[in-house]
Amino acid sequence: MKSEHSFRDKCLSTTQRLSSDIITTLPQTIVDTILCLLPIKEAARTSILSREWRYKWTKIPKLVFSTPSGDQMMETSKLFCAIHQVMLLHNDPIHEFTLRIEHDVNSFSKFGYDFYEVDQIILHLSRYHKVKNLTLRFDEYGGDGATYGLPFSIFSLHHLVDLALSWCAIDHQPTFSGFRNLTTLFLHCVRISRKTLLHLLSNCPSLKSFSLFMLEVNISGPEKSTMIELFKCLPVIEHFEIRSDIIPWFVPDLVPQKLTTSLSHLKHFSLEEMSFYNDGRGLTFLAVLIKNSPNLEEIELEIDTDTYNDPTNEEHHWDIWLEYLKDVQLKHLIELTIENYSNLESELKFVKFILARSPKLKYVNIMSEVDKSKILQTLLRVPTASVVEIDVWRPKVIRK
Repeated sequence: MKSEHSFRDKCLSTTQRLSSDIITTLPQTIVDTILCLLPIKEAARTSILSREWRYKWTKIPKLVFSTPSGDQMMETSKLFCAIHQVMLLHNDPIHEFTLRIEHDVNSFSKFGYDFYEVDQIILHLSRYHKVKNLTLRFDEYGGDGATYGLPFSIFSLHHLVDLALSWCAIDHQPTFSGFRNLTTLFLHCVRISRKTLLHLLSNCPSLKSFSLFMLEVNISGPEKSTMIELFKCLPVIEHFEIRSDIIPWFVPDLVPQKLTTSLSHLKHFSLEEMSFYNDGRGLTFLAVLIKNSPNLEEIELEIDTDTYNDPTNEEHHWDIWLEYLKDVQLKHLIELTIENYSNLESELKFVKFILARSPKLKYVNIMSEVDKSKILQTLLRVPTASVVEIDVWRPKVIRK
């Protein structure tokens, strides 16, 4: 019996040693991948595995920090202390950095403490690391529209490839050589002037993906701008998303503008909160973009459901823009997605236009509260330029 236990213990010991050896001898790139998949707190805990693993977590190129639940002031303070400790111990380059403060920290930030802390973090990154991906996400502080003002040091991050900002502010026109390597830019409720926005975009010559989700209160300044100026700053754009609220800033009137250059690289376009009934500028923007984007492969529209409340609210008709688009062929369009589709006349005319002008169209995805059979009964009778799969589904009900 003793010999059996001894043999089993010996086997277990050998197995554990082999497992330990395998983990210890893994290439650093694989170790980095494993550690990047863990929360930073858990990654730091791997230091207790062995002497070889003590400092491996200090070499990971991706750092993600977010505020946990609990006392807001205390937890935010702890978060910044943890960030400084990690960055002090970090030995290798940081290529990706994410900071999310996802609750109301107005009680903490009114003294400017957390703003100062974020400033110091960005300054440290700009001095000592070639950051490629940066995400700064903040909630609206106290509901009063206050936002975190970005420091000048952020414009020294010349190696950025991906930049995502939420509830931040650019209060100054940056005098910088540009983000030459930036390919993806996501702006959500960023307070900025139109002049500064165009200046920023014009200094990102490699920008391929641009998401602009802004509210009316986010844009400041008396300057006027147009679609021509906007797309002149986006010469190689491939993926473009915009919210209807800010379209009036780029469409001063309802006269369709002829763009000076074709959006020949644009493949994906998404428009949120638009209306076919009381949003003449939104329709103008959509029509001009379609006409000037010969290589579009995907269109996504989210319709503003508030317009359903007033069935007489049809100041602008899609017929006007159909005339403007009469010679357009969407030769490369593959997929159309519409959310909050109501099967009303103007929406139906738009779908008919797409079906008739898109010889490569394969998928039409429609989310609607209207009975599926009614929508399909109408659309399946529409002439199409290709064999199309039409999928209709109802929005999911979120139960509290």
